[in-house]
Amino acid sequence: MLDFERYIKRFLSFLELEKNYSYYTLLNYRKDLEEFSQFVRTDVGKIDYFTFRRFLANLAARHLSKRTIARKISTLKSFFRFLVKEGFIKSNPASSIPYPRIEKKLPSFLTEKEVAQFIDSLPEEKEIDRRDKAIMEILYSCGMRISEMLTLNRNDIDLIGGVIKVRGKGKKERILPLGEPAEKALEKYLSCRGDHSPALFVNRFKKRLSAVGVRKIISRRAKLIGITKKISPHTFRHSFATHLLNRGADLRSVQELLGHSDIATTQIYTHLTTQRLRKIYDRAHPRA
Repeated sequence: MLDFERYIKRFLSFLELEKNYSYYTLLNYRKDLEEFSQFVRTDVGKIDYFTFRRFLANLAARHLSKRTIARKISTLKSFFRFLVKEGFIKSNPASSIPYPRIEKKLPSFLTEKEVAQFIDSLPEEKEIDRRDKAIMEILYSCGMRISEMLTLNRNDIDLIGGVIKVRGKGKKERILPLGEPAEKALEKYLSCRGDHSPALFVNRFKKRLSAVGVRKIISRRAKLIGITKKISPHTFRHSFATHLLNRGADLRSVQELLGHSDIATTQIYTHLTTQRLRKIYDRAHPRA
């Protein structure tokens, strides 16, 4: 009898060692697979197409978003493809599961004025204030993912060279330039750190900050200065890409800075710049 948990562990080990998947990606895979395992409560070899249909019906009944359901389907397809490849089962019962149709949503972003207003209004008196400002500056200066920022160590920062080493998806490293305001914010923050933790950003217990912690920091700081827009760490990444393209950066360069493996992922931001050009055209052309 096939042990579901045992094969989940083998699959996650494969993703970590062979595919170099990040900690947060592996965590999502584990959650999705454990959820499916608890739902079916049967041997892996007895799962068929109708098992997946019942599981998908359960997800839909819980009013989960199409994007969340699509991610869970992707996880299951990868897992059962792995089981076939390793010879644990003969055929992949998940291969014919359809993905839900997802409309591409344009990412939300802040204007250049809003970013400046937000970051420049942050206080710098206390260590926690300096940390929070450095977080905002880094996210906007480098356009990195929150998962990339959370894994940063002090020795990843080169303030003399003005660059930062980031470990992205698949543990691929890339070197990103640091803007001058980000450099100054980091210098001020690190100058008042009295601990020996290698982590770049720490909480009040001097432990590495979590994703939940960063989201709370951004939300709290935004409310304090009266920003009503919903802002997340990814909002700074979207703003970073949009502002670069608005100011003439080429798509390939933005792709490299964002760490996208496929330029099609970066092209979503061209829709935002096209909208801006349309407004300029409508305002300026005599026969628009």
